[in-house]
Amino acid sequence: MMKNTTNLFGWIRPGYWLYIGLILLACVGPFVGSRVMLMQLWSMVLFAAAFNLLAGFGGLLAFGHAAFFGVAAYTTGYLATAYGPPTEISILAGVIVSVVLGAAFGWLSIRRQGIYFSMITLALAQVVYFAIVRSDALGRDDGIQGIPRGKLFGLVDLRDDSAMYITAFVIMMGGLLLIHRIVRSPMGLAVDSIRLNEKRSISLGYRVDSIKLLLFTLSAGLSGLAGSVRAISFQVVAPSDVHWSLSGVIILMVLVGGLGTLAGPVIGAAILLALEHYLQFLGSWFTVVLGVLYILCIHFFRQGIAGQFKLATQRKPMSIPVLPVPTALRGKEGT
Repeated sequence: MMKNTTNLFGWIRPGYWLYIGLILLACVGPFVGSRVMLMQLWSMVLFAAAFNLLAGFGGLLAFGHAAFFGVAAYTTGYLATAYGPPTEISILAGVIVSVVLGAAFGWLSIRRQGIYFSMITLALAQVVYFAIVRSDALGRDDGIQGIPRGKLFGLVDLRDDSAMYITAFVIMMGGLLLIHRIVRSPMGLAVDSIRLNEKRSISLGYRVDSIKLLLFTLSAGLSGLAGSVRAISFQVVAPSDVHWSLSGVIILMVLVGGLGTLAGPVIGAAILLALEHYLQFLGSWFTVVLGVLYILCIHFFRQGIAGQFKLATQRKPMSIPVLPVPTALRGKEGT
């Protein structure tokens, strides 16, 4: 009887409690909070999860991921405003541009490791930033405003805030499930092997550079999807969406939530967006709060909130006592 009570919810895998919690939050959230803030959360969660796929599971710490988020947002906003294609075409175009850009960035950067890899990604992202803010077609410092939402597949009218809210949530959930599947796939095991010992992975026959490039491109594409959805949701794109500071915020989200965990990006994005919302009266002093939060994270919970919780709840392996071997069963020395 006790066994049945203990395993009452055993049919649900531990990793899927995260998605159940997100569904409950999406259902209850509009009644207790701001729907606009939740739509911001959906896009940032997907962006942070895409970055975590590269940095947390792949061990490749990039400093320029805002380039993919911002380029996709600008592409989607520009197409929707200037030409007015179906909304799904505008979003798809933004994702394609971010994938192509990610493949180019990855090809140039994966041949380096450590800080050299990080600085190359930052330098390339800054090139994209200056190209965008100096473009007249993209609005320079004003960005793109008044982006039409249109209809999704000609059926879902995204001008309705409820429809846009549900659509953004479904896209975010789809992205998280895709990342979950990638991490648990044979490719995810290969990525984990490369992160732990790249030289041994090469000796085992893995095409390390190809796997890194594929992972970088997938992360860039998912980041672009988050940027495109945000552009449609809020109907505005600004230079801040492609600035290096956004890359820093995403890194902090993942570090606070838990690097290399599936729940970490969700927890980190929720905490930082909540702090930004409730401490907005601090103005520019909010960056000081972020700095203090980063210092606390480094000193007291390096694994992040999700990582520390996992360590605290992880069962220790049972120690098996070593019994002495009777003298009659011991072999003679030297035999």
